[in-house]
Formats: sequence, structure tokens, C-alpha cells
Amino acid sequence: MDSLSDSQTASIVEDAKNASATPDVNLSPASVLRSIFREERFFLILSVFIGIFSGLAVVCFRFLIDWFRIYLLGSGAVLSPWRIILAPTLAGLVIAVLVIHFFPQSRGSGVNQTKAALYIYNGYLPLRTAIGKFFTASLAIGSGHSLGPEDPSLQIGATLASALGQRMRLSRDRMRLIAPVGAAAGLAAAFNAPISAVLFVIEEVIGRWTAGILGSVVLSAVSSVVVMRWFLGSESLFRIPPVELRRPSELIAYAILGIIGGLASVAFASGIGSLRPRCKALPQWTQYFQPAIAGLLIGVIALLGGPQVMGAGYEYIDEAMHGQFTWQFLAILAGLKIIATLLSFVSGTPGGMFAPTLFIGAMLGAAVGGAEHALLPHLHWSPGTYALVGMGVLFAGFLRAPMTSVFMVLEVSGNYTIIVPVIIANTFAYVISRALQPAAIFDVLTRQDGLELPSMEEQREENILRVEDAMQPASAPVLNHDDSVEKAARVLKKGKQNVVLVRLQPGGWGGITREKVENLVRQGKSSELLGILLEDQHIPSLHPDQPLDMALRYVDRWPLVPVVNRANLRKLEGVISQRDVLERYRDFGGE
Repeated sequence: MDSLSDSQTASIVEDAKNASATPDVNLSPASVLRSIFREERFFLILSVFIGIFSGLAVVCFRFLIDWFRIYLLGSGAVLSPWRIILAPTLAGLVIAVLVIHFFPQSRGSGVNQTKAALYIYNGYLPLRTAIGKFFTASLAIGSGHSLGPEDPSLQIGATLASALGQRMRLSRDRMRLIAPVGAAAGLAAAFNAPISAVLFVIEEVIGRWTAGILGSVVLSAVSSVVVMRWFLGSESLFRIPPVELRRPSELIAYAILGIIGGLASVAFASGIGSLRPRCKALPQWTQYFQPAIAGLLIGVIALLGGPQVMGAGYEYIDEAMHGQFTWQFLAILAGLKIIATLLSFVSGTPGGMFAPTLFIGAMLGAAVGGAEHALLPHLHWSPGTYALVGMGVLFAGFLRAPMTSVFMVLEVSGNYTIIVPVIIANTFAYVISRALQPAAIFDVLTRQDGLELPSMEEQREENILRVEDAMQPASAPVLNHDDSVEKAARVLKKGKQNVVLVRLQPGGWGGITREKVENLVRQGKSSELLGILLEDQHIPSLHPDQPLDMALRYVDRWPLVPVVNRANLRKLEGVISQRDVLERYRDFGGE
């Protein structure tokens, strides 16, 4: 997502406010509940239609990419040299004009734009963005720029969902979630992999799991895949050869692949992170020529013997899986694809990074497997298996989506015998990438654009304060429900505390303050039982492992909150007060 001018940002924010505005109507609690349940059911139904429309849009997007590729590059098996040079170069000029003058928000991959709609613009995405992305990305990919259709499909689906939500006048909370619902639909149709799409959107865009969100995302993803398969068939993106793991010792070879893939991921991400701001800092007039220069250089690479790097390259991934390239050439293709993708992406050409990531991973995986087999002939070598694992490795290391990377390989291969090599290799790649490149690529791009969106990876890694970190030992005496006010007075007189906790029946907790006890004594109620006096004044209890922010819900209303054992609710583990919570947060902020 490229930086927006102040006027563009102000316009988006204002449109988002208007789109999410709701009438101020006083409703009874029962009416509010009925309205919420109706909206939840309606949102689920709307998710199905979002999936249908997104699936149709992705089908048309795929057809347009194929049409551009045939029209610009030709339909023959051997590409014409002049087409290889002119097609991406001239297409780059046209794309630059369209992006600069008509569709400024179609630049980039589309993932960060969708995330910004969720966290900044109340779910609002201009419909013009989808139109611009549809034509500019299809022209870029079809003409041979080294980009993929998955990320643009994600943004197109999110924008269509936003348009439907505005038309239906959904509440602000629902509008914020509707863009990720459309994003899952678009990505699922582009990948032909609904599980991977759902996981990626929840893992990297939304960042949290709830039943309502999961239901809507799943419905939209499944319905979009059904529509896509109706028109394009149910075949996978690749012809998967038989994959197998014969001996446990082969896992060492996959661990080596994970290490190499992690280093390649860091090189790829570092190249984008350093070159992109430099290209954006060049004079404004150069923006007209950067996509064209990138296309020219990609054409030169193709002309010199690497036409496989042009476009998404799915057919060449398929060939690599079936052992149609030498391992030396596979390694060269992986390096050339990194260079070609860097050229296309940092120039601002609209398109995605998913397909190039899969291409690089497949070539690198098959190359590492071939090299290991050449050095150790007794090692079983299946190029298809190494290519599939390599795809997951780059996905985990570069895009930093560890869960999605595992399920993506499983969903594409349909073979669960590959899960152990995938997990081992992906883990090595992810750990190495995170150690050498602390910020994930989407977080880097976000910060370069001057936005501060939540980092899902940082949220996963951050330390969480728990109740046990702030609670104090339960050193003060605890009374029971059948104790009298007189006993409470004696306990408070001996100690310094102003509150004493009381075990109530049938397992709840209460508390009585020094001031209240003194008033009861003056009123002559010393013999009354605490359980009767506190029958309707239960204090909610906490558990030591709960997040500390749970305590904030209670400590402002009760001076002392009991922390109890999960296995025995009458066993007091400690107590916590508002002062304890605030002091722990203050100390944590200084750590």
C-alpha cells in the first residue's frame, strides 16, 4: 500500500464515517438483543453472497489474465523475442498512467489495504480500487511481470464485500469485519484452497478467533470456491506427483532445506524492504517509467534464458515437481525469480507476492533435494515432495504465516504423509527468518507507508501479563458464610486490612469492609450471619492464569477480588486490588 496524500486520506476517512453511520434510536434491551441476533443471521447469509460475487470476480480476473497473456505474449510454446521485450515494457507504461491518474490505491499487493480497511477506515474500501486492481493487475501479470493473482483477488473480494456492506447499511462493527470476509472469499477462489484462505485471513488480517467471525469467513470462502470450481473445474493448481517419506533420516535433509529457505526468505524480504523506499523517494516523474523499466529488465532476463520467471509461473512449478529441470537450473530460476519479483514489486506495479513466493520455494526445494541426492545418492529424492515442502518453507519464512504454510501444502498435495517434513522445514525457516528479519514483510510495508497497523506476529510473540503476576498472597484471615458480624469485627481489629473476604454458599465469594462492620455493630447487629447479609453481594472471582486485563473489569467496583484455584473454587490462591494491577502495569511498562 503506497502512501496516500492528506486529502486522499481525509476523503477515505470521511466516506468511511458516512458509510458506517447509523441512526441514533433509543431501543429497549430486548429490542437490541433481537436486532443483534437478526444482524448475525443476516451477516452469515450475506457472507454466502459475498463468496458468490467474489468467486465470479476471480473467475473473470483469471480469464482476463489469460487473455492478456495470449494477446501480448502469444499462444505458442516458444515466445517471440520482440514480444518478450515489448509486452512487459509497454504494459508497464500503461499501468503507470492508470495507477497515477485513475487508480492510486490499486498499487501494491492488496493485503495491507484490506487490513487498513479493518483497523482504520471502518471497513470502507472504494469500489474504484477493485476496478483498478482488476485491470491493472491482470495486465501486469498477463504481460509477464513477476507477480501473482492471489493478493489482488483478496483485495478485490474485500472491496466487493465492502460495497455490499455499505449498500446493506450494516453497523460499524459488522462493516469492520466485512472486508476480511470478502478477502477470504477472494483468496480461496484464487488458491482453490478454502482452508488456507480462512487460516491466512484469521492469522494475518483479523488476528483473533470468534465463532461469528469464523462462521462468516468459512461460508464466504467455501461459496467462492464452489463458484470458481463450477467454471474452472475442481483440479488443483498443480499436478501433484506421489509424495512419500521413506526413512526418518530424510528429515535431516528437509531441515537443511528449511535453513536454506529461511536465508532465502530473509534475502528476499530485505531486498524489498530496502529497495522499495528508494524507488518511492525518486522524483515524481520517474513513477511513470519505473514499471516499464522493471518490465524491460524482466524481458531481458527471459530473453537470456529465463522465460519461466515471467508471470505467476504455475506451469513451471508443475514441471519442477515432475523433475523436468536439473537441480542447477532450478537454483538459477529461484534466484532469477527473486530478482524479477523485486523489480516488479518495488516499482509499484499492482500484483501479489503469493505466487512468486510459491515459485521460489518450489524451485529452491527441488534444487536442494537434487543437490542432496547428488551428494548422497542413497538418499531418496522425490522432486515433487521437495518442491511442495519448499513452497511451504518460503511461505513460512517470507510471508511469516506459519500455520497457513503447513495447511497450504497439505491442502494442495492432499497427502498427510508429508506433514512431518513440512512442519520441520517450516519451523527452521520461520525461526531463522524471525531471528534475522525481526519485522514481517507486511509490517515493513505498512510502516513504510506511514501507517501503524497491528502486527499479528508481534501480538503472538508479546508477553502477556496474567493475574498471578499481580496478585498478593492471601495472608489475611478468610471468614465463612456462617460467621457473625462480631467475628468479622474482631478479625478487622487485629489486622490492618480494610476488607475481609467471606466464603459464601454454594461456593461464591463476598467481602465486607471495616466501615460496614462498624456500622452493623453500632446498629446492634453483631450476631447476624455474614452469609445472610452478603447473600446478594457476590464478588466475581479470578483465576491465576487469566490475563491481567480481566482483573480491570472488577477491581474498580470491589476493593479486593479473590483469586481462586480452578480445581477447588473455595481454595484461595491470592487476592488482587486495583493498586496491585496498576503497579504491575507500571512496572511492566518500564521493563
